Amino acid sequence: MNHVPQTGKRLLSPIQMAVIALLAGTSVAHAAGQAEQTAPAAAAAGDKTSNTITEVYVTATKRTTSLQKTPVAVTALNAAALDDNHVQTIQDVVNLVPGFSATGQGDHGVITMTLRGIGNDSAKTEYADPEVATFVDGIYSPRPEGATALLFDLDAIEVLRGPQGTLWGRNSTVGAVNMQTVKPEIGSTAGFFEGGYGNYARFGARGAVNIPINDQMAMRVAFVHEQHDGYIDYQNPQDVSLADQRAAAAPVIAAWNAAHPGNPIAFQPINNNNYVRNGQKYSAQDQSAARVSFLWRPSAQLKWNVAYEHYADRGTPSMNLLQQQRAGQPFWSALVDVAPNVVRDSNSVRSRVDYEINKDISLAYIAGYSRFNGSSTYDQDGGARPATSFTTGGKYQANNTVWSKYKNYSHEVEIQSTGKRDVDWLLGLYYANENNGIRFDIPIMNGTQQGTVDWQGSFIQPKETVDSKAVFGQTTWNVNDSLHLTGGLRYTSDERKNIGGTNNGWSDLTAPQIPVNPSMNPLAPGSGFSTYQHNDGKFTDNKLTGLLRLNYDIDKNNMVYASVATGYKSGGLQDGGVPYGSESLTNFEVGSKSTFLGGAVRMNNAAYYSKFKDFQFSAPITNPDGTRGLATSNAEGAKIWGLETEIAAKITPVDRVQFTAAYTNAKLKKLIGGSNDYVLPACPVAGISTCLDVTGNTMPHSPKFSAQAMYQHSFQFSGGTLIPRISAHYETASWLSVFNLGEPDRQKAYTRTDLGLRFDADSKWYFDAFVRNAEDKNVKTSAMNANGPWQAQYLPPRTFGINVGKTF
Repeated sequence: MNHVPQTGKRLLSPIQMAVIALLAGTSVAHAAGQAEQTAPAAAAAGDKTSNTITEVYVTATKRTTSLQKTPVAVTALNAAALDDNHVQTIQDVVNLVPGFSATGQGDHGVITMTLRGIGNDSAKTEYADPEVATFVDGIYSPRPEGATALLFDLDAIEVLRGPQGTLWGRNSTVGAVNMQTVKPEIGSTAGFFEGGYGNYARFGARGAVNIPINDQMAMRVAFVHEQHDGYIDYQNPQDVSLADQRAAAAPVIAAWNAAHPGNPIAFQPINNNNYVRNGQKYSAQDQSAARVSFLWRPSAQLKWNVAYEHYADRGTPSMNLLQQQRAGQPFWSALVDVAPNVVRDSNSVRSRVDYEINKDISLAYIAGYSRFNGSSTYDQDGGARPATSFTTGGKYQANNTVWSKYKNYSHEVEIQSTGKRDVDWLLGLYYANENNGIRFDIPIMNGTQQGTVDWQGSFIQPKETVDSKAVFGQTTWNVNDSLHLTGGLRYTSDERKNIGGTNNGWSDLTAPQIPVNPSMNPLAPGSGFSTYQHNDGKFTDNKLTGLLRLNYDIDKNNMVYASVATGYKSGGLQDGGVPYGSESLTNFEVGSKSTFLGGAVRMNNAAYYSKFKDFQFSAPITNPDGTRGLATSNAEGAKIWGLETEIAAKITPVDRVQFTAAYTNAKLKKLIGGSNDYVLPACPVAGISTCLDVTGNTMPHSPKFSAQAMYQHSFQFSGGTLIPRISAHYETASWLSVFNLGEPDRQKAYTRTDLGLRFDADSKWYFDAFVRNAEDKNVKTSAMNANGPWQAQYLPPRTFGINVGKTF
């Protein structure tokens, strides 16, 4: 990685930096994954006293290859690394991967991802897909809720950086995350159990056991449960005298009654019982999951892995907090008038059949099915402005998912060459189907929920379908033992349909002014609602994406590569059935992978330049007629370039260090953006009430520089090994939206440190104590000022705990 230039010197151009990185031998992005399960396990067993770093294997090319021989920008974290860093969700992974970030979205309880400066914070409903695709055992997970599921009993997580539009396909515009679960093993009865406690009344338990059935079959059962109290305390409502309430409400009551003599309103004192002061808090966790896996291997040529997984979430959403808290109130607190609630359940089946046709050709059939159902309630305004009367001062806004349902399945067939050949090849067919639906209510009342209606709507989309078909192929010509030329193409055809969708707004001023709730049917006569928009439509799209790569093995310890690759995300339909176009990315990259000192040091870096076209910008907006909706428009795109570095070293057999760093320059091209989450000026563009020209702004969640450093030392005792560990993450300031609206819309530079102390006893029990966010930093992940004062979502405060486990 190049040093930051001294003051007064100009930054090098992207091409100059790429060439310097390549010549310095410090290139490539880190790739890591795994081969057969026994290989990494055996290597890890000898790693404690070895002078070399354990060799890691990846499946980034859909073949099992060594990290250092894989010319792809991909970071992999094995099971030990996931445990050391207490990884539970994708949000826990991001600090371990250069150029990666994740943002919690409170109202839908999802996590959206940004990689190399590209992401979409609105990819949280059936209307928007993520730029970073998520896979479990190679099966695409189309809905963002899947990324919030607990990560448990995993062999590895591979994060592929750069477009993966040839082999991995769907919506991997800028990258893909592939989670590899632990598979059953014939003849083994191994397993483990772990329990843990921590602050915020944290309790966790997880375990797994491998059960041999016969010499051809095995089963594995794994489970996890994690819970902790919410971080957000409840504030007491402010004490406003009855006289002051009457004075504040009088003009509003008079104006309403003059305009609506047939439906008058009368003064009401603020009902403090409408404020939440006990019960489950916001930002609480209560999640459980279980997985049953089977392996059937009737012959050396045929293998079938199949798994069923259930996931349940009964926690609460994250909360928008005031960035400058009111006097006398704790920072981690809010004035809440909507009790938090989450009910989410998903069931998934994943299957993979591998068949060796002969010594030169193998066949794989990968299939998956998942079904999700959920509902939630959420306090969108977060008590930003306290009410001065029942109908003045503040706002009551709830974002309620009354119901949501997602069902998807996919089939993929791959046939590829095996063994060492002059030409390696892979061909594949892919089909995926989604059937989604949602009802999402937004009641907005003046003052309190007792007040007059400001605006309220119910968005009902009973059916939205996606059909995606693809054919793909990739071939590598091994010119000689050192030089390799790879080319690949993928043709994708997508069809989307919105059927029966309506946007419904409250319009009957003679109806009772109460917040919309699940017991109301906005489509029924006399409900007070009318349909102002129909969302029916059909959209088709197709794209040819490709890869061209040249890699050269300088010697057994050094490899360089150069590639150009394209990625694509389909267009679709938005409110009103209005279509928006697809987006695409072309990425130019050079890299190198190097091993030094006999395997004690590994250094992998990448230098890239990306041309991002037709960026799908989605945001909630208000239309000129006062109605609301979610709008998606195609921005001109963005220009992005950067450098990524990963270094792992064994200083001694008992001292290990790791370092990752990324430099990212991500600038928007032409875009006029609007969003209800921000106070923006009147918009000159037809169809949007308020907006801002953000051309040339920096992409959100893309700090110029970020780095992660880890050090651990192993103390050998007669009864086991004690390993203290420290890990620190640093990043420069980053914007939280495309609008770049000053300091409140920005997370300043920060350092965040995690500490760990693990003891592995020779008798196969262990304990692991940890502190996360030791500095107790308040790190913003998103911001908004739609409710007046600036609010933000934050990473968790300082947490600590201990886990105790036993392996057998």
